[in-house]
Amino acid sequence: MNLTPDRWRRLSDPTKYRLYTRLTLEVTVIGLAVFAVAAARGHLAVAAILVVSCGAAVAQFEARPELTGRAPSRSDTWLTVGAAVCLVGAWLCGVALRAGWDDETARGVGWFVLALASVSTIAFATMRWPILLVSILATAAAYGSSADFVQHCVALLAMGAFLVGITRLTMWTLRIVDDLDDARRTEAQLHVAEERLRFARDLHDVVGRGFSTVAVKSELASRLSRAGAAEQAAAEMDEVKALAVASMEEMRALVRGYRDIDLPGEVAGARALLDAAGCRLVVEGDIAAVPPTLHETAAWVVREGTTNIVRHSSATAATLSLGQSGMTLSNDGAPADEGEHSGLRGLAERLSDVGGVLATRSEQGTFTLEIRWETV
Repeated sequence: MNLTPDRWRRLSDPTKYRLYTRLTLEVTVIGLAVFAVAAARGHLAVAAILVVSCGAAVAQFEARPELTGRAPSRSDTWLTVGAAVCLVGAWLCGVALRAGWDDETARGVGWFVLALASVSTIAFATMRWPILLVSILATAAAYGSSADFVQHCVALLAMGAFLVGITRLTMWTLRIVDDLDDARRTEAQLHVAEERLRFARDLHDVVGRGFSTVAVKSELASRLSRAGAAEQAAAEMDEVKALAVASMEEMRALVRGYRDIDLPGEVAGARALLDAAGCRLVVEGDIAAVPPTLHETAAWVVREGTTNIVRHSSATAATLSLGQSGMTLSNDGAPADEGEHSGLRGLAERLSDVGGVLATRSEQGTFTLEIRWETV
């Protein structure tokens, strides 16, 4: 795995947690194997069984979609099956060599293989508890003695149930982390959708009422004209004209009210929206430092920049810097290929009207939107 610092910064929090969980399991298994091989005191057969079991368990972790976050694939399926076969083979080899070992060594090998199988294979099986019970009985019978069979079974049951249970709890935690991240992103998208629905509702209420009246009066004027009541038809058409003009004014007022945004309100809205998306916004500088004539333009920059962060990144931190000569908005979690966003093109056009310029850069997973009020 080629995990560079830059790639690590670009990973989402759920992906980082999943990677941390998988590596923790693998490092734990490898550490136990090293300790067990050292305790084997040069017994090559025991060391070989332990190493094969450890490798099989690590391969299982690398092939599990729950731990990798990848979609299930045929190669992962074959890797899972192959690792399970290696675990069973190691267990059978231990049984075949059992006669040449003392009881303590035999129990250690049996316990180690069953422990690795429990945490890497049995815990992910559909019928995990029956499989665990059969494995415990078989291990107690093959690696123990008839004198302590019951005690051996009880001890193996406690160990196996703990390992399977803790593995299932870990998978449950991963699902919760994924669900929380999905809910956080959905909430952020809902904030944007709610604003669009509000505008659509207001536009429907204002324009729809006027157009309905225009349609009714136009139909009435048409009927009056056919009936020969030219004066009444003309009067109705005059009212239609007045209604159309009034509806246009109402629509313009509605759009003007939607477009009239203020910088303090947009900064507060950006903080709330990014917070809902799990991204902390830090504001540097003072809003008062921005020239009053550029407040509306700066507000549009904050709105469009915030929307891009929510839509196109997995940011956890963002910084908004405000000053007299310009402003910047940067965020982490930027994808490798930012692409070209139509919203930024619209911002560039809006800035050109006030003599401003827009520049963007992406470095090591950090995307920066930089605005200067005067063309250099």
